[in-house]
Amino acid sequence: MEILKLKPACKSYIWGGDTLIREYNKEFDRTPLAETWELSCHPDGPSRIVNGTFAGRTLREYLSAMGRRVLGSNCQVFSEFPILIKFIDAKDNLSIQVHPNNMDALENERQYGKTEMWYVLDAKPGAFLYLGFQKEISRQELRDRIADHTLTEVLNAVPVKKGDLFYIPAGTVHAICKDIMIAEIQQSSNVTYRVYDYGRAGADGRPRQLHIEQAAEVIKLGPPRRDYNFGGHLARSAYFTADLLDAPGTLDCDEESFTSILVLEGEGEVRCGAASVACRKGDSLFVPADSGLCTLSGSLQTLCTRVGTI
Repeated sequence: MEILKLKPACKSYIWGGDTLIREYNKEFDRTPLAETWELSCHPDGPSRIVNGTFAGRTLREYLSAMGRRVLGSNCQVFSEFPILIKFIDAKDNLSIQVHPNNMDALENERQYGKTEMWYVLDAKPGAFLYLGFQKEISRQELRDRIADHTLTEVLNAVPVKKGDLFYIPAGTVHAICKDIMIAEIQQSSNVTYRVYDYGRAGADGRPRQLHIEQAAEVIKLGPPRRDYNFGGHLARSAYFTADLLDAPGTLDCDEESFTSILVLEGEGEVRCGAASVACRKGDSLFVPADSGLCTLSGSLQTLCTRVGTI
């Protein structure tokens, strides 16, 4: 089967920069470019195929034509395409936010919740992010601190450097802060409750909308969990399993799952049997399930994601 090269959906938000255009070869006619949705079947930003038989069509259209067998057996438990993968360029601070779990999101938003992970691609000296609280607080203290602009005083600020990994279960308050470049793997969801946004105005000049009451219902009001065991993988959850793989290298694209290959550095070739694709930094590939042994050559450094079971 063909290896698909994908064109992302591009998102311009006020906190973004231009690194994705300058260094990751993204085509976008304005700045800031905050996010690129590299592997996406989400209606808010579908990725498109740029090569082969299905060039010009969305990934969802390809899956409709080919059938669920190209997703692999592990995906059969999901009614929708299970994951969404992004590049994120935070030139400025993102809002402090939280995502609901599946039960709350399906009940209130009619889509799935969002558990995610961040892999830090680059960070300037002194960069940090927020993950959970320093201590247990009450919902009333949460509301009070949002109102009097002291919320950051009780958030857990974590210094970051290139190569760091953060796993963020649904319900965990978090924020990517300025001067950080991230690869994000998440459930296929676009439900975000904005808890606090530093009083910033949006593109229309008005303060950006907050979702305080929705957030208060789903947020975990304590320190983040730190004792994860991913079984030798970079990260592992009920929704995705992620690993780093450099060229020269191989991976088994078996019948259990498709494989997403996100090129973080370098250039080279990805080959499965008779199918091959040349790629470089910033490219996103979809390898169908049951494609067999996949070989990476050149100077590629990649983030490979599959849907696994735990």
